[in-house]
Amino acid sequence: MSPVEIGTASVIAIVLLIYLGMYIPVALGLVSFISIWLISGKSILAFNFLKVAVGDGVTEYEFATIPLFTVMGLLVSRAGLGTDIYAVMNRGFRKITGGIGMATVGANAVFAAVTGSSIASASVFTRISVPEMRRFNYNPRFAVGVVAGSSVLGMIIPPSAMLIIYSFVAEQSVGEMFVAGIIPGLLLTAAYIITILLMGRFWPSFIGTATKQSDEDAMTYLEIADKTVPIISLIVIVLGGIYTGWLTPVEAGGAGALVALLIAVFRRKITWAGLWQTAIDTGYITASILFLITMASLYSRMLGFAGLPNELNALLEYYNFGFFGIMVIYVLLMLFLGTLLDTASIILIVVPLFITLIENMGHSLVWFGIVTVIGAEIGLLTPPLGISCFVIKATLNDPDISLKDVFLGALPFAAVMLLVLIVLINYPVLSTGIIH
Repeated sequence: MSPVEIGTASVIAIVLLIYLGMYIPVALGLVSFISIWLISGKSILAFNFLKVAVGDGVTEYEFATIPLFTVMGLLVSRAGLGTDIYAVMNRGFRKITGGIGMATVGANAVFAAVTGSSIASASVFTRISVPEMRRFNYNPRFAVGVVAGSSVLGMIIPPSAMLIIYSFVAEQSVGEMFVAGIIPGLLLTAAYIITILLMGRFWPSFIGTATKQSDEDAMTYLEIADKTVPIISLIVIVLGGIYTGWLTPVEAGGAGALVALLIAVFRRKITWAGLWQTAIDTGYITASILFLITMASLYSRMLGFAGLPNELNALLEYYNFGFFGIMVIYVLLMLFLGTLLDTASIILIVVPLFITLIENMGHSLVWFGIVTVIGAEIGLLTPPLGISCFVIKATLNDPDISLKDVFLGALPFAAVMLLVLIVLINYPVLSTGIIH
């Protein structure tokens, strides 16, 4: 077999192994190692590739963003800031049909800005938002669909774990990726809220016979400030520090983690046992992400050694695919893989194949990262492996709401994501304009 054939077979093998349940880094590393050995005919070369991938990976200074933002997100969850911001948002949208759904979207957007995790968002807001919507006679499918759809904001609004993973795979600045995710994240948030507003007007049956909330739970300005100032302060410190250039992403993560700890302590929401568990959870998450990125580095080197990206470039040029033709192929590939694999797997598999082609065409790799993350995130809402949908179903533990209900409820929001993705592809300035 030629190197290109071995490289192609390795990509297919990785997809199959991950789909069959093999741990993602193991699949990436094992197949890449064997492929390099087969191409070169020398085991020592495969070991050298592995040594370089591990050495280059764990010594990167910006890897420190991973544990810092992880511990910040965990502390924010323990401090109950998600519940607080939801209560304020719910109060603001109480008079609008579908208002609790809009409040869920808004609260998810704010929560995403300090956690960066779709799974955390799905878990938190399933517990606090779905019961509230059921209490006011919302359609169960709409209730779980809103939570599923808005949970993906955690992967595009910085600090996002997926943006960090992409930045290392594509060798882009973590800070620039974070800043580039702000406008697309706000655009997607606005698109969700407008969609719910239109549903209330033109598709009320999907929302259900929702009753409007009364003024019985009115908040004073002091209560509103108590619930919003802590999380807004965190957003200003982290994103404001990065955007103004006063803080590097690593420094912003450290400052955010410290402030989150102080908030949790001040509110008496954390004990020594809780702090220890937070440290343990941070270690688990950090180790898994670092292992993932290291093996992805080996995979990228294997693809380059096999010449697969250059072969793909030549193939697309031969068939005279233009920019939009290539993007259609890219998006369709991500949507297909999204029905089989998780977001991280999709990013790690497809980005190394297309990144050289996109760079040679003169397009921004920062913009490409935003497009990639949103395209891959649609997979969180689509069967059979929509992870956010499974998390919501498991968290609810409600026999009256089936997994089918969750997927059908999330479908309109997946369609909105696709429309926003098309807009971002057509107008790259929405991603890159803020960083120039």
